[in-house]
Amino acid sequence: MRYLTDRKRATGLGASGQGTQHHYQMLISSILMVVVVPLFVITFGAGMGGTREEVIAYFSRPWPAIVTGLGMVVILNHVKNEAHEAIEDYMHGMAERFALIATSALTYTLMAMGLFALVKIAL
Repeated sequence: MRYLTDRKRATGLGASGQGTQHHYQMLISSILMVVVVPLFVITFGAGMGGTREEVIAYFSRPWPAIVTGLGMVVILNHVKNEAHEAIEDYMHGMAERFALIATSALTYTLMAMGLFALVKIAL
């Protein structure tokens, strides 16, 4: 017995209506994290342990600031997408909508605050 209609099979959409779009988004995000997370950990770790002035001077340089900002954005975006997937699986109705909005707002707020702090340090 086939569960997909000819139209669904032709357009690549399964029962969820999203096809493989989410899978490829998470695959690309995961591949980016394989590269960015070690760079982020090494760069962030190298900047810690000094005095306040040394840390500010370290993160004022372009490379550490770019790697830290890129790491924050990629990691928080991946966490947001994973949280959305879990919320869609286990919550329904208005609670699902509010939870999706809250997780998006929280992750975008954290991204904005982190990037604002990096720009403030760099300037």
